[in-house]
Amino acid sequence: MSTAKAPSTLLNQAREFNKAPEKPPTQIRSRTPRFTLEQDVTLSLTVQQQLAEAMTKIQHYDTIYHQWGFAAVDPTGQGVALNFYGPPGTGKTLTAEALAGSLQQPIMMVSIADLESKFMGETAKNIASLFRQASEEGAILFFDEADTLLGKRLSSVTQGIDNEVNAMRSTLLIELEKHQGIAIFATNFVKNYDPAFLSRITQHIGFELPGEAERLAIWSKMLVSGIPLAGDRQSYLHELVMLSDALSGRDIRNCLRLALPKALMGEGPPRLTLSHLSESIARVRQAYSAINSGAGNAASSQIDVAKKLLGVS
Repeated sequence: MSTAKAPSTLLNQAREFNKAPEKPPTQIRSRTPRFTLEQDVTLSLTVQQQLAEAMTKIQHYDTIYHQWGFAAVDPTGQGVALNFYGPPGTGKTLTAEALAGSLQQPIMMVSIADLESKFMGETAKNIASLFRQASEEGAILFFDEADTLLGKRLSSVTQGIDNEVNAMRSTLLIELEKHQGIAIFATNFVKNYDPAFLSRITQHIGFELPGEAERLAIWSKMLVSGIPLAGDRQSYLHELVMLSDALSGRDIRNCLRLALPKALMGEGPPRLTLSHLSESIARVRQAYSAINSGAGNAASSQIDVAKKLLGVS
């Protein structure tokens, strides 16, 4: 004959069942950068100048802060926080990795998915652990989609999750303030940043869609010499620069991804024609139109396909 368990016993079992297991701090591997600013990135002259200034500050810290004595009025100036902002596909992530490559430092690529935890308090601990790891390894920290982490803190806190979000953001601000290494943040939505974060940034660098000169450089790099062309390369480049106005570097790469298979689908030897490329550019523009004009559930599948094509979320 079974006997009912006492309520206190059941309550203790429930507490044990729901207790969060011990969880080690998040570990994000640092890696050797694949790119450098000098070899792999096409940027406007303004962005190049701003990056050169940032690198000079990093490389000549001792001169500025110790020999010239600026440390007396800026004792926390050894840390450098850069904010890359601008439209999707304009090279923010590539530039962060290339900057690390030019400085010959490893890089840690971080997203909110790497940090967030379902356990209360763990996300803030993960952030603190991440900064410690970067300091120990001499790695540059890169936070993608940083507005997710650094949005305005919640003033009307009514739920536990809101407290968790505020604690996470406060921890990030504290760690950034005392960090003596390099941290780079990237966002498509800089207006969403908490003002408290903006004041802690050493330098804000705006990325824009490439102009004619930048588009020419991007097409020249992307249209690699091994691609069999049906016409004169210089004529192609001139026409492509005109056709790709307002497209980003990522868009141009996507155009080539779409066009190159076409060169293998006709009769005779493979040849990439200007028509193949112009059709691909039109397809990328149609994808943007679908995203910008789509509304309601009926267009959702079309929009999802368009976003996948463009590499945006």
